[in-house]
Amino acid sequence: MEKIKKNDAEWKKELTDEQFHVTRKKGTEPAFTGEYWNNHEKGIYRCRCCGSELFSSDTKFDSGTGWPSFWAPCRKKTSPLKKTIAS
Repeated sequence: MEKIKKNDAEWKKELTDEQFHVTRKKGTEPAFTGEYWNNHEKGIYRCRCCGSELFSSDTKFDSGTGWPSFWAPCRKKTSPLKKTIAS
């Protein structure tokens, strides 16, 4: 997939304030509040910005953290995943 090149103003036109904060500024929504933390529908979770497949609902589990958790990405070669450490 070709890299998408947009400036912040262009992204802000396409994303909600929360989506922009999370996807472009490495932010997060408060625990137990995001639209997907308690979603149990079958399907594929995709990147909000480029549409890449990230995770399958088949690999989702309840970590008790308030954010959706997955034990495997859809594919090994997707955009780089950032390792996070809960404090």
